Formats: sequence, C-alpha cells, structure tokens
Amino acid sequence: MKQISFIHAADLHLDSPMVGLKHLPANILSRVRESTFTALGKLTAAAIDNNVDFVILAGDLYDGEDRSLRAQSRFRNEMQKLSKKDIPVYVIHGNHDHLSGSWVNLDMPSNVHFFGSDVEIKVFHTKRGDTVHLYGFSYLQRHIFNKRIDDYQKHDPADFHIGILHGNEGGGTDHDNYAPFSIKDLYEKGFDYWALGHIHKRTILSESPPIIYPGNLQGRNKKEVGVKGCYHITLNDFEVKKEFIETSDILWEEVTIDAAGANNFQEILQLCQLNIERLRKAGKGTLVTLNLKNVQLDNTQEKRILDTELLEVLLDYENDEESFVWTVTLNLEENQQLDRKKLMNEADFYTELFATIDDYQTTEEAIAPLYQHQLGRKYLISLTESEQKELMDKAEKLLIGLLYQ
Repeated sequence: MKQISFIHAADLHLDSPMVGLKHLPANILSRVRESTFTALGKLTAAAIDNNVDFVILAGDLYDGEDRSLRAQSRFRNEMQKLSKKDIPVYVIHGNHDHLSGSWVNLDMPSNVHFFGSDVEIKVFHTKRGDTVHLYGFSYLQRHIFNKRIDDYQKHDPADFHIGILHGNEGGGTDHDNYAPFSIKDLYEKGFDYWALGHIHKRTILSESPPIIYPGNLQGRNKKEVGVKGCYHITLNDFEVKKEFIETSDILWEEVTIDAAGANNFQEILQLCQLNIERLRKAGKGTLVTLNLKNVQLDNTQEKRILDTELLEVLLDYENDEESFVWTVTLNLEENQQLDRKKLMNEADFYTELFATIDDYQTTEEAIAPLYQHQLGRKYLISLTESEQKELMDKAEKLLIGLLYQ
C-alpha cells in the first residue's frame, strides 16, 4: 500500500518581537521572546519521533523581511537535526519573509528545499519507493493580491500530489487578502492534500481532499488565543489521518468574569483567582486578559483598592512559577450607564463631557491624531471597529478616574 507521512506547519514567525510586553518581568519576557524557537524545537522533535518522510513549512518562517541572523541560525540548527535523520524540508516564503527583503544570508543544509517566485514542482521519492510531487511558490514581494492558484497544474506520474499555498480563502477579513483562492479552485486541481499558510487560526476547510490551515506554531498576541501547533499527516490510498501536535510554550487566553454576585473586594479576588487556576497548564506559561463585568462595589475604599491593587495581588508569586498565569490586561467593566447618570446628576460638566465622547464614538476622528503623527503613521496598523471602541472605553475610564482624583 502506498503511504506517506509528513509534518505540515506554517507561520513560524521566528524571532517575533512580541511587541507591547516590555512591562513583563525579565524572566517571563525572555521566555515569551524565546517561545517561537521553543515551538520550532517541538516541531523538529515531533518530525523525528514520528519518523516522517518530510516536513512542509507553508510560509512566513521569519517575522520580517530582514530575517534576523538569530532567527536564521536557530532555524538552521533545527534543520541540521532533521538532516541527520534524512528528513527533507519543503519551504515557501510568505508575505512576511518575501524574497525581495534585505538580509545577510546563512546557507541552509541540503535537506532544505526552497520554492522560487514561480509555481514549481519538487519531486520526492520515499524510502518505500513512492513518488510525491510538491507544488508551491514563494512571495516575490510583500503584497500579492492576484490569484496564483491558476499557476498550479497537476503533473503525472506521481503517487501523491501536494499543493503548498500561502494565501487567503474566500476574501476573509482577519488577514490581508493575499494570493486569494476559493475551495472550488483547490478542488479542481485534483491534488491529494493542500498545505496552507497565512491564517493563524487552525482551520480545516475540507476533509476530502484535506485542505488545512494548521495555524501558527506560537501565539504572539491577545488575538491569537489558545493552543497552537502543527499537523502530522498520514496519507494512503484509503484514508487520511490527522494528528494535531501542540507546539506553543506560551498560551494567550481571554476570560470574562461576571462579578454581579460579588459584594466585596475579597469575593471579586476569589473569582479572579479561581479562573486563573483553571487556566494554569503544567509546563506552560499563560498570558491572560481578564474582563470583569458587572462590577458594583458600594464601599468607596474597596472600589479604590479594586482599581489600584487587584492586579498587583493577582500577579504576586506568578513571577516564580514555571506554569505561570500572568494577567497582562485587567478590564473592569462597571455599569457605565449607572455611573454616567450618577456623575451627570453631580454636575452639568459631565453631561457635556459624555456628549462629546459619544460624538467621537461614531467616527475615527478621536484616534486620527495617532495616524497623523510622524511615528504613528509608520508603525501603527489600522484598528478594527471593536478595537476603536475598546480604546475609547479605556480612555473614558482613565479620564473619569483622573478627574475624580
């Protein structure tokens, strides 16, 4: 029976800077910044432990077009481990690590095969004598908006045909619409497997033939929640076996806690600690956003402590935990309408203030100065409507807190 076994991974983003986390303790920050390399090491170990025929990396090995020497060196070390086990690796470059970038190049071992900017075929013969044709291309520049799927043409004879593509299905909005395609486009090629990359959320678009996004190896921000990893795939004439392999060392999570039944600071603290313990996973670190909703404390002193000291208490001792759960963001969602009414009854000033804030809520005018700033234009990405709303809510809360002080 003809059969192949391989690892399919994508979006490694090696040496990702993990922006916005400089406030973390040094040991935790170091572990977070090492996490993309830790995930790569787990991929390599999985390939060796499962004695796979080959490995597919479907784009965005590196986080940027400059491909840091550190990232290249660490990648090369892992590829050398696979080379010693005679495991080839087939690589396409995506929009983040496109071919037109500028970098100091480190040569890779001979078992690593890179696809060029045109769709090409790599031929692989297994030790059992089966022939595999792998099809793919690397991004020549960062932005590829045209369909490249038409360039994929099946060539026989081969026992298995595998397409490798870094692109966006169906014009989704979560990622840039690069190298767009439809599932129908992929069906029509008659391939046995489609190894996709670009979407960081693990997604199976089709079971037969398998069309799979494995997601990224390691979450890098609060949007990339949950376990991350790669797939071990076994294909034969009769079935497809898919085993998800967890590689992430750091997990991102978001939890919303209803504090309506909590009457004092102690009860709110216990609610938070209970949820934190539920998130704790042996050997892994967790970065969590805690959203406390329906918070209503009548005691002024306890309310002040909640605003200023709850986070500090939750972080106590986590610095020394290998399986830490570090609260990176604590959002206190009080009954805003009730608070507004109370403040508006105190002074007409607040009525005018909230009216001004609400005017801003419907436009991008409030955040326009960020994008008009010289540095802002260079580094800021566009914000979704929900992100704009979150920013406005935080600004309102900060403003009211400062006014009360």
